[in-house]
Amino acid sequence: MAHEVTLIPGDGTGPELADATRRVLEATGVEFDWDEQPAGVDVYEEEGTPFPDRTLDSLRRTKVGIKGPTTTPVGSGFRSVNVLLRKELDLYACIRPCKAYEGVRTRFPETDIVIVRENTEDLYAGIEFEKGTEDNRKLREFLAGLGAPVREDAGISIKPISVFGSERIVRSAFEYAQANGRTRVTAAHKANIMKFSDGLFLEIARQVAPDYPDIEFEDRIIDNLCNQLVSRPEEYDVIVLPNLYGDIVSDLGAGMIGGLGLAPGANIGTEAAVFEATHGSAPKYKGQNKVNPTALMLSGVLMLRHLDERDAADRVENAIAEVIRKGEKVTYDLKPTRDDETAVGTSEFADALIEEMNQ
Repeated sequence: MAHEVTLIPGDGTGPELADATRRVLEATGVEFDWDEQPAGVDVYEEEGTPFPDRTLDSLRRTKVGIKGPTTTPVGSGFRSVNVLLRKELDLYACIRPCKAYEGVRTRFPETDIVIVRENTEDLYAGIEFEKGTEDNRKLREFLAGLGAPVREDAGISIKPISVFGSERIVRSAFEYAQANGRTRVTAAHKANIMKFSDGLFLEIARQVAPDYPDIEFEDRIIDNLCNQLVSRPEEYDVIVLPNLYGDIVSDLGAGMIGGLGLAPGANIGTEAAVFEATHGSAPKYKGQNKVNPTALMLSGVLMLRHLDERDAADRVENAIAEVIRKGEKVTYDLKPTRDDETAVGTSEFADALIEEMNQ
């Protein structure tokens, strides 16, 4: 029986990456019933919205989607499609594996970590009060009455971290570890300073950990974690973090394995699961058949595992690892120098993976 999946090509280089990824996923022999739907700057220009209702309706129906990158304007235009998706579908858990593959230039070849980031709370909840506004004045007066004065020229953000949000993200981390043969979960925080927000996150993590006696648990202060990740990454496995720290450490992890072009992502929620590369849409390369599709293909691997197609997922990941190891039919960013004339394009990289899987 075919899996119904919403396919969102995105904009910029997204459609090229999505097409290459679709071909590789279909080459596994797994059957898909794709429902292709738009999102991003292209549909915004045509319809006045970056995320039409029909796209959201499709995801609610299929409950599984794979999405190419979309452009988010800086300083104007519309809000991030990714943020909208997370809010509308309660995609509370962001899963970002960071694994170094042989053949990729990196100073951290031992890296094989999974970042589990809470997606809905913390400073990214968007509860902000602009400098100079009446709401800002009222909040400052309220805080001053509590003995916590704030400067008159300050913008203010609120950092909510709840028992509910903390428990479900920590459980997601432990469940992921169990399902994927991982042995340790590390909770990252700044509870030594923010005792009532990060402190609550740590408290809940410690309460949840005994429910998973087969998984080792530890915690790290966030700055110490970053130090240790780049000094001894082999000591870390699954790392669970509040929203802001998770965003930062995800990019740190991507840099440790060779860049965002190798970093997949999954956003798992109560209504659906959406799989996407963590990099942007790179509109300047649109239509050039140049950009590395590995991140979206590895997101497809995560999707296959979510669909319980684990054999197919392993075949795709093994093919990616082998093609990168050989280093012959890879995109320019995976070559020793970026002007290497033997580099292949997006589509040809997909062809090499399909050939590798069929051997």
